Parts: sequence; structure tokens; C-alpha cells
Amino acid sequence: MTLNPQAKFLLDQMAAMGMPPIHEQEPEAVREANRLPPAVPGATMANVEDRNIPGPAGDIPVRIYRPTDAGDHSLLVWYHGGGWVIGDLDGADVTCRELAAKSGSVVVSVDYRLAPEHRYPAAHEDCYAATVWAAENAADLGADASKLAVGGDSAGGNLAAVVSLRARDEDGPAISFQLLVYPVTDHSYETASYSDNADGYLLTRDGMEWFWNHYLGPDGDGSHPHASPLRAEDLSGLPPAHVITAEYDPLRDEGEAYAKRLQEAGVAVTQTRYAGQIHAFYGMHGVLDDATNAADESAEKLKAALA
Repeated sequence: MTLNPQAKFLLDQMAAMGMPPIHEQEPEAVREANRLPPAVPGATMANVEDRNIPGPAGDIPVRIYRPTDAGDHSLLVWYHGGGWVIGDLDGADVTCRELAAKSGSVVVSVDYRLAPEHRYPAAHEDCYAATVWAAENAADLGADASKLAVGGDSAGGNLAAVVSLRARDEDGPAISFQLLVYPVTDHSYETASYSDNADGYLLTRDGMEWFWNHYLGPDGDGSHPHASPLRAEDLSGLPPAHVITAEYDPLRDEGEAYAKRLQEAGVAVTQTRYAGQIHAFYGMHGVLDDATNAADESAEKLKAALA
């Protein structure tokens, strides 16, 4: 399919601005450039609370979204994208509001430590600790710990997959569902989607190398399943999953390969490729119609899995 017209308009606007590519900038400059006000405010919640919870290296900031005052909600722990280098609670705010409102879940958004200041495995250590905390405190959050899901987009999808692996292997929280939005699953650049979409579609091959290098540093092992979940020997016994990919995304093939491996391992999996779309479309509420479509789809999958 040809590039989605709304995505093309967005890319043309960005190209006209003449911003240097991510891989030619320092992390803080990229973070600052991405601190933009949302195009839309997002759904109204009964309560939104910022809190600090205990983590392996100090407090972890989280933002808790309660869609209504009723109790016994399902519970979604969400990890934002940004290549483990950029992103924060504010950047994920509209997405979390939409998922909470449409799925009826309490959403706990996790502000995990970022690289290169805090390299691998800091991000997944924080995300795992936050998931354990959410499960243990579900009742106080107005949620049911037996209806627990994890999710994230891009690097956040990687972290959701890794948290699911760790929960299985470490006798952790009973996760019932994983929502993986164009997840990073492999420290490799050899897929057809990396070749076909290496440049010109927002996320580039050079950009992904920049993200991986900051995340792993000189000593990180990109082949470890906690960095590259696609390389885990055994994916059986993991939670059911829904995987979303985008056609014009370097990460497309590794996300779809992970869905296929989960299915081959006996895990219940559904997968949707958004034709004509680019990386990061999922969070572009008010800019791309497919952001709304994907949030609607995600909410339906969450409700069905956590009913």
C-alpha cells in the first residue's frame, strides 16, 4: 500500500522544518525537541495521580489513571516508547487516557530510567519492579490483580515483552495479557523492513542504531533475551498477546516475527499490520486517524482478554 496520506503530510511538514536527524544529536536535545504539547487533551478521567513508588535504584515516578470511581477495574501497566533514551509520563499521557477510557482499565504509566545515564538493564528493572508493585497494590488502585496486562509502544513494547518473560521465569505477577505496539524485539538490522524503510519514514536505521548504542553502551549484551526477546529459546507459557505493527517501519518484521514465534510456542496471539503507516503513529492522537483506530482495537483486545 502507498504511504498513508496523513502520515505523508506529517513527514513533509517535518522535513520542511529542517531539523537534524536524531543520530546527529545529543540525547538531551532530542528529549527537549520531543517535549511538545499534545494535539488533543485525551479522555477525561475520574482521577489522575502522580506518585513515586519503590524501585531497585530509588523511587520510580508513575502516573495512575482511574477512568471511573468504581472498583474492580482491570489493570494495565504501560511503558512508554522512545528508544529507552527519550519519552516520559507527559508524552504518554493521551495514549494512557485513551486506553483507560476505552478499555475500562486502571492504567499505571511508568517513568523508567533512561539511557545513556542509566543503561541496560535499568529500564526493564524499573518496569518489572513497577509491575510487581501494581499487582501487589491493585486493590488500593481500584483494580483487580487477576486482570493484569502489560503494554507499551516501540521500546515500551520491548519492555512489556521482557517483563512478561521475567514474570514467567521469576515466579512474578500473573500477567494475563501483553499489548505490544511495534515492539523492538531483536538487536539486529538485517530484516527486509530495515532495508525497505531505512530512511524517510520518521524512524530510521541510523536512529535505531543510535538508540541501541545509548541503551546498551560498550558492555551491554544485545543478544540477551532481556534485550532481544525474540532470541529467547522458549516462549511457551507467556501471556496471550496482541501485536501491532506499521507497514513503513524498520521494526515491522521483528514485531511480526515475535508474534509468529509466540504462536508457534502455543501462545494465543493476534496481530495487526497498519497498512501505509509509520512508526510512532500509535501515539499521534488528533493527528493521524489510525491512532484512534489502533487505540479502539487495543481496548477491545484488552477487554476481551481481561473480562
